Amino acid sequence: MDTGTKNKITVDLSTGELLGSPVQNTVRTLRDLQGIFRDETARLAMDLDQTVYSVQVLMPVPEGSRGGLFWGNTFIQPGTVGDEYFMTKGHFHADRSRSEYYLGLAGKGALILMDENRRTRFEILERGSLHYIPPHTAHRVANIGASVLSFLACWPSDAGHDYQAIAAEGFSARLRNVNGAPTLVEEA
Repeated sequence: MDTGTKNKITVDLSTGELLGSPVQNTVRTLRDLQGIFRDETARLAMDLDQTVYSVQVLMPVPEGSRGGLFWGNTFIQPGTVGDEYFMTKGHFHADRSRSEYYLGLAGKGALILMDENRRTRFEILERGSLHYIPPHTAHRVANIGASVLSFLACWPSDAGHDYQAIAAEGFSARLRNVNGAPTLVEEA
């Protein structure tokens, strides 16, 4: 008799951690984030094996499948490189018509959003805050607090990730710590 326990996934709602199989885990260190931060000299002076963020993803259907959903979480460590907060790489969806949801679980962060006209803004991401990321919008998250930031995400399985557009052109503004406050500073 199948009791439904095979491949059972649970979510620790206090941390967002996905428990069970087949959860995929990815860790990004400072070494992996070359070109993400403005101050490359400051990044290189740090421990390049330091974890900046980790991601867990549940993909119950093959990537690219129409009609499916993926579920994941992200944990961003507190810290800065120069005056920029630790953050994710950021991406558009490969299918730009796709959207996504983020739900804050712990810590305090900033969801940085940039539309295709390069207008950039941010929203505070914190415990209980729900964020809709519209189509045609690049997004990344920065930890602006003193503890680990964690959030859950849900997105279409055919959305894909376009990291290359961000690697090539970046966001039009950077979220920097200016006099102790997260501030978007336009790129020159």
